[in-house]
Amino acid sequence: MIIEKISMRHMKMKMKLPFVTSFGTIQMKDFILVEVQDESGNIGWGESVAFSAPTYTEETFQTNWHILEDFLIPLIKGREISHPHEVNSIFQPIRGNYMAKSAIETAIWDLYAKRLNKPLYQVIGGKKRQIEVGISLGIQKSIDDLLEMIKNYVEQGYKRVKVKIKPGWDVEVIRQIRHYFPQLPLMADANSAYRLEDVPLLKQLDDFHLMMIEQPLAHDDIVDHALVQKELKTPICLDESIHSLEDVRKAVELGSCQIINLKIGRVGGLGESIKIHDFCKEHHIPLWCGGMLEAGIGRAHNVAITTLDQFTLPGDTAASSHYWERDIIQPEVTVENGWIHVPEKPGIGYEPDFEAIDSFTCHQKVF
Repeated sequence: MIIEKISMRHMKMKMKLPFVTSFGTIQMKDFILVEVQDESGNIGWGESVAFSAPTYTEETFQTNWHILEDFLIPLIKGREISHPHEVNSIFQPIRGNYMAKSAIETAIWDLYAKRLNKPLYQVIGGKKRQIEVGISLGIQKSIDDLLEMIKNYVEQGYKRVKVKIKPGWDVEVIRQIRHYFPQLPLMADANSAYRLEDVPLLKQLDDFHLMMIEQPLAHDDIVDHALVQKELKTPICLDESIHSLEDVRKAVELGSCQIINLKIGRVGGLGESIKIHDFCKEHHIPLWCGGMLEAGIGRAHNVAITTLDQFTLPGDTAASSHYWERDIIQPEVTVENGWIHVPEKPGIGYEPDFEAIDSFTCHQKVF
């Protein structure tokens, strides 16, 4: 296939509720929607998941636009590509900028699947016809507010609950949740809010039989997490530290974690995600798909990757209606008793809602 045309849109969507973590609050989401077209007029869609501020990673919406416009699109536009796996090699001269790379790489995967007239999940090797999903809840104004939210989502059938923690909002919060929901599959996400000297506090969380503690230490650390994992009974899950298969290999060899949170954008796209999946399957490391407050296109790619075998834990791919009054795909992603039914249409399986896309578009550039 020849990549004849690429379009970038600056999208701005307001979330239903503010999402609060240890590194800040998000309600207005700026992101980039990427559209790639081949010589036959087939179109694939991708979404940049970087936030507006460099808090989760050093990438931002603004830097993604720059890298896409000035470096990645010139490398890919007009090129003939036999398979999406080639994209990683084409982008190799550009260091880092994984979320920018993922935005266009995932669009090419969608395009490729549509050319084959097959669902994307089948093209990447997925087999599941439905996937289990959990819910991720930000820091709330009070523990009572959080407990009420958890009750609501448990009643909706979500398979596990992830709550954000930070110093001062951790042990007592988890204790209260466990008191009211003793059997709930529960995990705590620290978003790099703790340090090695906090190990005694983190060890208190062992009493609550959590599924995992996600990324307690620094965003770029693998070594010190191994020290913490030796002290804890609770499995550590790495998130921000993982940008590649090499990061996963080193983390597993060091014993830095027992579980991996895979985010397509954070590792540069579906190609690297598949490599990480295969390694984790070989080494019996459970995977789950994390969320980046995606709109419908990014959410659809998350659904596809989660159909692979080693995604054995419920991911963060909640229903569109959890985040947005209106999403940018039709039908929207829905959850039935904690399950998402995987669409069978070619490509990502969901159709772009052009009326919604146009209404949320601030600016568009076509190459």
